[in-house]
Amino acid sequence: MRRVNCRRCGGVVVEEVPWGDGKHTLTKAYMLFLARWARRLSWKETAQAFRTSWEKVFEAVEHVVTWGLEHRRLGQIDAIGVDEIQYAKGHKYLTLVYQIDIGVTRLLWVGKERTIESFQGFFTAMGEEIISKIVFVCSDMWEPYLKLIREKCSEALHILDRFHIVAKMNKALDEVRAEESRRLRSEGRQPVLRKSRWLLLRRSENLDLQEHFRLRDLLRYNLKTVRAYLLKEAFQQLWDYNSAAWAGKFLDEWCHQTMRSRIEPMKKIARSLRQHRELILNYFRAQKLISSGVVEGLNNKAKVTMRKSYGFRTYRVLELALYHSLGKLPEPESTHDFF
Repeated sequence: MRRVNCRRCGGVVVEEVPWGDGKHTLTKAYMLFLARWARRLSWKETAQAFRTSWEKVFEAVEHVVTWGLEHRRLGQIDAIGVDEIQYAKGHKYLTLVYQIDIGVTRLLWVGKERTIESFQGFFTAMGEEIISKIVFVCSDMWEPYLKLIREKCSEALHILDRFHIVAKMNKALDEVRAEESRRLRSEGRQPVLRKSRWLLLRRSENLDLQEHFRLRDLLRYNLKTVRAYLLKEAFQQLWDYNSAAWAGKFLDEWCHQTMRSRIEPMKKIARSLRQHRELILNYFRAQKLISSGVVEGLNNKAKVTMRKSYGFRTYRVLELALYHSLGKLPEPESTHDFF
């Protein structure tokens, strides 16, 4: 593109052409073409397939994502899901906020690190008008999340993440199994818990016939691990209820039995569930329509995006890749339709 003298300002400017944008060395159509392929392949594979460089693919994706973020329409957002994923070694996390409305799921915002300041950036970016109309919020039990959600979305129904509740319970059961297995070994008793970790952590309906027989034999022993397993399996009945009132009665009874079990890791879970009782029951008040399953599915897609490229060089590149894959952003108009 030529450099010309501007008659209005008197300065030297770059000539504007319909097929280019500013000082980009690629045409608009070619950047859109590369960006679409970069959504299907890794950026390196895209560069190799079309005999260009990784930097040119980055330039194309950055152009398309920036345009999409500027022109996207947020509209009415009824439900959001908040979670974090690890993106690098050394406890480096991303805070991700998704729209999880029925029929509309997309990435709304990416924040660096898992901090209250990072999450605050989402509310600032969305604006008070959009935040005030949110009806449901789904998150885990991390206290800074809970505090900020109470402050910013006080009118929304806050639903605790079912996936994390079950994960914490499995972690407690595994802790009981590991401690008791060490005790049996130190006392010279029969190692009945040896190689039983996944047998106990998996749901009974997911076991094959041989594993069912082995589990049946294991449950005959009077062990803390067996009692913890039975408590964990009994808790799964909670999700079968449709009424918040009946679910609350079941939860109270389960916590009462668990507190009398003398199994400290399970008692710790019961205390946590009592503390967050109302947030857990909000899942039933929302008629079981909003859950963390959508959030976990989107998290898996985010991890696939990172795994496909074996990680990214910088946070900026990772942010662009996630918005490009999960943001469902509008694309610039083009005279060519490639696929």
